[in-house]
Amino acid sequence: MSKRVAVLTSGGDAPGMNACIRAIVIACKKRNYDLIGYLHGYNGLIKQESISLSLDSTHNLIQQGGTVLHSARCKAFTEEAGLKQAAANLSEAGVDALLVIGGDGSFRGATRLAGHYHGQIIGIPGTIDNDIAGTDATIGYYTAIDTAMNSIDKVRDTADAFERIFLVEVMGRHAGFLALNAALSSAADYVILPEFFESPESEIKKILTQIHAQRRVRGSVSFIIVVAENVWPQGLQALTKALNDSGITDVRPVTLGHVQRGGTPVSNDRLLATSLGEYAVSLVGTDTSNVMVGEVNREPTTVPLNTTSDNKPLNSAQVALMKSIMNERYG
Repeated sequence: MSKRVAVLTSGGDAPGMNACIRAIVIACKKRNYDLIGYLHGYNGLIKQESISLSLDSTHNLIQQGGTVLHSARCKAFTEEAGLKQAAANLSEAGVDALLVIGGDGSFRGATRLAGHYHGQIIGIPGTIDNDIAGTDATIGYYTAIDTAMNSIDKVRDTADAFERIFLVEVMGRHAGFLALNAALSSAADYVILPEFFESPESEIKKILTQIHAQRRVRGSVSFIIVVAENVWPQGLQALTKALNDSGITDVRPVTLGHVQRGGTPVSNDRLLATSLGEYAVSLVGTDTSNVMVGEVNREPTTVPLNTTSDNKPLNSAQVALMKSIMNERYG
C-alpha cells in the first residue's frame, strides 16, 4: 500500500544530514512512497511549510554539508498548542510516517508529539555530539572528529613554533565523545572531559604536573590541552587565567566553535546516514513507532525515543588509552 512519508531536520545541523535525506528519498522512491520535506525543523511542521522531495533533489547531495531542509530551534513545539497544531497539520497533509533527523532535543519533541499524532514517528540520530543512547555513533560525529583533529594539527604547528601551551575547546554539549576522540587522533597531551571532571583545583594540579614533567624531559616544548565545552566553570578564559596565576604564562586559548558542524561529510558519516535512512523507511507501514533507528556493532537496531537521552558511557578502551597518555607518558 502506498504511504506518505515526511522528513525534517531539527536542532543543530550535522555533516551527513543531506546524505540521510538522499537515502530516504531513494528508499521511498523504491517503495513508491510519496515523500515531503518540512522546512526549518518543527517550525515548518507548525506552519505547514513543506516541499516535495523527488530523485531530482538527490543530485550531488551526498557530499554536501548542512541540510537542504534547513534547521532551527522551535520554542512553540514545547507548548501544547504547538504540538496540537503540528499533529493537525500532519493529519491534514495525509502523512502516515514522520522521520525526524536530529539529536536528543529533537527526539524529546518527537516523543511529546506522539501524544497528539497517531501516525508513525521514527527518529534518526544526527548530531556531532554523539550523545544519543542506543547507537554507537550519530550522523556527523565522524566528520566533526576529523574537523577538530585537522584544526588541532594546525594549532600544533604554531604551538611548536613558539613553544606555547594551547587550550583548544571543542564542541560536544555535555558529553566528552568529541573531545576524547579529537584528543586521541591529534596526539594531544591532555584532555578535560565532563565525565571525569572533579574540580578546577584538582584539574589544574594534574595539568601543572604534566607540563612540568614534560618540560623536564624535553625542555620548553608545546603542550596541547583539549577541553570539552561547558566543562570548565566560566569557560576557557577562566582556565587560561588559572594557569597564568599558577605560573604558566605562555598559554593561548582557541575555541573551534561552529566550524565543527560544517564541511563535507567523511565516508563513515555518509555510510551511516545511508544505512539509517534506508532502515528507517523500511519500517514505514509496520507497527514500529516512537523509536529511534541506530547502529550497534554495525547492525541496525531500534530503541524507544524516550530512552535516547539516557547517559551514554564513553568508550572504556579509549578512555584508558588517553589516561595512560596523560598519566604515564612523562611520569
